[in-house]
Amino acid sequence: MKATLKQLERDIEHATTYEQWYEASAEHDRLSGADEWKEIDRSPHYDYELIRNRLWQIRQARERNDVNKLVFHLHEGLHGNLGNISNPRLYQQSRVGTKRLIENYLTEVCTALEFLCDVKTPDFGLKEKLDFFSTTGDAFGRSCLMLSGGAALGLFHIGVARCLWEQGLLPSVISGSSAGSIIASVLGTHNDEELRRKLEPENIYLEAFKVIGWKGLLRGTPVLDGDHLEACLEENIHDMTFEEAYRHTGREINITVSPYDRNQHARLLNHRTSPNVLIRKASLASCAIPGIYPPVSLWAKNMDGERVPYIPGRKFVDGSIYDDLPIRRLARLYGVNHSIVSQTNPHVVPFLSRTDNSSSMSLVADWGLRNVSMNLRYGLNLVQRRVESNDLGLMIEKAKSMVTQKYVGDINMIPPRQPMNVLRTLANPTLEDVSNFIQRGEQATWPKISMVANTTCISRTFQTCLARLDQQEERMLDRAQISAVAN
Repeated sequence: MKATLKQLERDIEHATTYEQWYEASAEHDRLSGADEWKEIDRSPHYDYELIRNRLWQIRQARERNDVNKLVFHLHEGLHGNLGNISNPRLYQQSRVGTKRLIENYLTEVCTALEFLCDVKTPDFGLKEKLDFFSTTGDAFGRSCLMLSGGAALGLFHIGVARCLWEQGLLPSVISGSSAGSIIASVLGTHNDEELRRKLEPENIYLEAFKVIGWKGLLRGTPVLDGDHLEACLEENIHDMTFEEAYRHTGREINITVSPYDRNQHARLLNHRTSPNVLIRKASLASCAIPGIYPPVSLWAKNMDGERVPYIPGRKFVDGSIYDDLPIRRLARLYGVNHSIVSQTNPHVVPFLSRTDNSSSMSLVADWGLRNVSMNLRYGLNLVQRRVESNDLGLMIEKAKSMVTQKYVGDINMIPPRQPMNVLRTLANPTLEDVSNFIQRGEQATWPKISMVANTTCISRTFQTCLARLDQQEERMLDRAQISAVAN
């Protein structure tokens, strides 16, 4: 038995596709006893009695076709982490899946939502359905994918995004900072048919870095050629505004940019806050590391489709300086309350846990880190007040953000620790490098697929049901207009 488990662990480690990984992982769960653990409801890590009772109530109401009671149970008691069922500890006992009770509860909730969407009864018509799904769905919340900075190491994001997309789990709300903004822009400007081809390594153009001269660090001039990077973005990102991209793909991409001047505020660009801004320019600005690339002016399309400056006279730089992972602003704009993070910042990755267990840090260690961070921030503030150069001031701001920002989310995909990767941060990757980065991103995502699927299934069902109901409403309005014209 031990030899078989060891062989399965080797198969899991060396799997080249999700299907291979899943098959070996499921067999490992069967032989190791993890499947037996799944069948036992009891666990100290969630309120199994609450979940068991809620499952019974919802199932009973649905089986009896009691629409009113079902609406009541779902409207009053549907929460994203009810009974702590999203606790990462519930996904560390097995390779695939979690407690069967949790999976049965989630399946029943989604089945009940589909039932309410499709049921035909005079007391629960289209208007009542739209009100219920809109109100309850907003209260339940949504998930987002946030792609961090990381320069060339951000290629890891492609593997994460491709894996989620292939499994039908890619959130529609996606943010990107710096290198992550490039991948977010690719996802946001290519529809599903185009994406299938674009995410192949040979179809990604990555000649992004061209050195002008490292002496620029001392002279206050750019080190890398911004025009060369812009040409790279033109090869990968369709020429669209945020609004055009949203209409083309349905994905709500968000790009963070930081102000070059000290008296400006950081911005989160998207189809809601800046619909007419050109995505390529937004991504170029988000990648403009102070002192490495020149600051960037944003451009937009006016009402006549002409390209015009956006906020003339203002320039923007690296989006990860102030807000690498803009969860608060995404929450305000989209009702996001659950985050999936792909983190590749070279100054962050070596120090992150790979277990998604936020309680693994002791209180003493946490207190110590908080004190160190506070003292560092205070010292950097003193230095920054005496600096006149914008570039140097932004570099200090970047250092401040390193000790104050939160660099993880609810579910985290983190590349393996490879210290030599730091030397490749600003190097143009080969085709083999691209393939390797993508594969690592996929391999880091495979063990999280069950958790992503479970924690997002209800919000995804809300979205699909609302889309169906919106289509019904449009057809009803069309018929009413035709009837009115005929009369």
